[in-house]
Amino acid sequence: MSGGGVHSNASPVGTPGEESLWNAEHARRGRDEPAGGFMQVSHGKAAPVRRVQPGDRVAYYAPALTMGGKDKYQSFVSIGIVQPGEAYPFDMGGGFVPWRRDVAYVPARETPILPLLDELDFVEDRQHWGYKFRFGLFDVSEHDMRLIAGAMAADPALLYF
Repeated sequence: MSGGGVHSNASPVGTPGEESLWNAEHARRGRDEPAGGFMQVSHGKAAPVRRVQPGDRVAYYAPALTMGGKDKYQSFVSIGIVQPGEAYPFDMGGGFVPWRRDVAYVPARETPILPLLDELDFVEDRQHWGYKFRFGLFDVSEHDMRLIAGAMAADPALLYF
């Protein structure tokens, strides 16, 4: 799964990989997994998913719809809460065994980031707002996570307890 994810003890956001791999298709796969939702970032590295803790909120951002696609999407795709349990390896076949964390995603609509740029604390330079996502998972402020959740029409009662 590639994309961007944000995270924080308040809330994480970020992108799970290099820009060419971020895409909504992969973020949706993690959100819509029949056996339960999961997060996977930075080409399946263990360290970033071990950083998040149960109860942390995560949101996935995708600049493109498909892997390697030039199809701009620039939207938040999913938002949820990290579940109890440790990070775990998952064999996807072909020798690829990424690390994952279980996430309970909440119903939310995919929403573009552009209308939020002037309000997001993590956007330090409006001209280069996408730069932060190149580092994968990163922490965001409580303000930013609430702003993202509101824009996605996610029920706050499901994200904040």
